[in-house]
Amino acid sequence: MSESSLARPHATVVLAMSADGKISDVTRSNEKFGSDADFAHLEKQVALADGVIVGAQTLRVGKTAMRVMSPEGFEYREKAGKPPQPVQIVCTRSGHLEREVPFFQQPIPRWLLTTTDGAKAWYKDSGFDRVLAVDGADGNVDLTAAFQQLFELGLHRLAVLGGGSFIAELFQRNLVDEIWLTVCPYIFGGKDAPTPVDGNGLGSGEFPELTLLEVDRVGEEVFLHYRVKSST
Repeated sequence: MSESSLARPHATVVLAMSADGKISDVTRSNEKFGSDADFAHLEKQVALADGVIVGAQTLRVGKTAMRVMSPEGFEYREKAGKPPQPVQIVCTRSGHLEREVPFFQQPIPRWLLTTTDGAKAWYKDSGFDRVLAVDGADGNVDLTAAFQQLFELGLHRLAVLGGGSFIAELFQRNLVDEIWLTVCPYIFGGKDAPTPVDGNGLGSGEFPELTLLEVDRVGEEVFLHYRVKSST
């Protein structure tokens, strides 16, 4: 059975980027640059999801979870038979996370996706409601197997909120189904500024092909919605 045919969550990447394709400035600051419309769009995608997943660096920089806060989001989730908040999942090989950040005080369900070594510090810690250790042959988290586990645990729709290196790993394993990109009216510049898909890059013949589903303009921002053709 191929990786693409395994039972796994439907994964939608949701990101805002500058007009030159950067998701943060060269210092990788946590400065917000999307509009209120972009924030509302992001919250809508979070409300649709069973789980929200980020790489550890995104949490280290942002320190909080993107959660449902609007009456419309709560109403949708109640009508859909979902709990008030989606599960917030942090993926980290090392398990090294700062405990004294707002994320651990927010009223949300928290899961940790890590390796056996990364899980050791958290099994007796109340910071996470569930700890999943999924070891890959290379010492990293086996994301394909991890997504299977998430599906089996009832998370059938994921919103992926960053960062670029984590998203690159998902693309390498054919684990992304859709992308929402908000193009914001700024130029960040800098060859080391992060992009939506970082990492070492995909090789020739491995480039995922996209189908453009929607284009919406709100003020000076453009919302682009793609489906990944190679994904199922």
